[in-house]
Amino acid sequence: MAGFILLLNVIGWGVLTLFVAPRQYELGATGVFGVGLGVTAFVLGMRHAFDADHIAAIDNTTRKLMADGQRPLSVGFWFSLGHSTIVFALCLLLSLGVRALAGAVEDDSSALHEATGLIGTSVSAVFLYLIGIMNLVVLVGIVKVFRRMRRGEFDEAALERQLDNRGFLNRLLRGATKAVRKPWHIYPIGLLFGLGFDTATEISLLVLAGGAAAFSLPWYAILVLPILFAAGMTLFDTADGCFMNYAYGWALAKPVRKIYYNLIVTALSVAVALLIGTIEVISIITERFGITTGPLAAIGSLSLDYVGYAVVALFVLTWLFALLVWRFARIEERWSVE
Repeated sequence: MAGFILLLNVIGWGVLTLFVAPRQYELGATGVFGVGLGVTAFVLGMRHAFDADHIAAIDNTTRKLMADGQRPLSVGFWFSLGHSTIVFALCLLLSLGVRALAGAVEDDSSALHEATGLIGTSVSAVFLYLIGIMNLVVLVGIVKVFRRMRRGEFDEAALERQLDNRGFLNRLLRGATKAVRKPWHIYPIGLLFGLGFDTATEISLLVLAGGAAAFSLPWYAILVLPILFAAGMTLFDTADGCFMNYAYGWALAKPVRKIYYNLIVTALSVAVALLIGTIEVISIITERFGITTGPLAAIGSLSLDYVGYAVVALFVLTWLFALLVWRFARIEERWSVE
């Protein structure tokens, strides 16, 4: 697992820093194709790994296999590997389609140039909002159970039901996850999850970053972004699978620990999805209405490079804050039932 994740990162970051970033490819209003855009792709993969669907599928499968007497450390890895297969395949097809149209879009002001930038960003923003809202509903349900625990109304069965209901795709494919008998059996489940519209739209955002500028990019520059996306997602899905395995062996995974973990990862997914979606919507508004000054113009002109760095900072600060709260607020001692 570590070797494959390392390989993805070496290829992704190596190609980006050695062959793509030094060429300073222009991406129109979003600036140049630099390391920051690779960071954005990587953190989008991290955000995808924190989707309720991913957490639930890995969580439920790990629980089932451990109940069967196994120690399934690689559930998250195989799930993400299946998902990454779809990511790369979709990006390859999309990049081939973009390159096939290159000869027909020589005019920088053509309708096709404008349409690719508008449609790609619009669809991505809409689905990021939908993902954020769906995960927000899940988060509200988990918070309600958390508050009941705080009041002493401890109901582990209610917690398990709430966690099992995370994510639309997880509910849709719940029967398939129950059929998994070995960790690697979840690979085709990851393939099915990868066919979701959220994956396709985030990939389209990566490949069409800068709108029609993608027409002038070499194939390896286009494909380096989905590789980094897969690297971030695989790293955190694998870590999630290992954590769940450890958690279920850690005093039978006390519910207060599981619910706290799920609160953090779901809140992160909501925050990042809504943040990036909002920036995309504002960029469309400022471009369509010619807004050049004020706060909207400042947000709309943000480079994806800086957005990526901001999201990394958000992840780090959130986890540090969560660890401090867990340690000094003594959550487990106060809210666990002996």
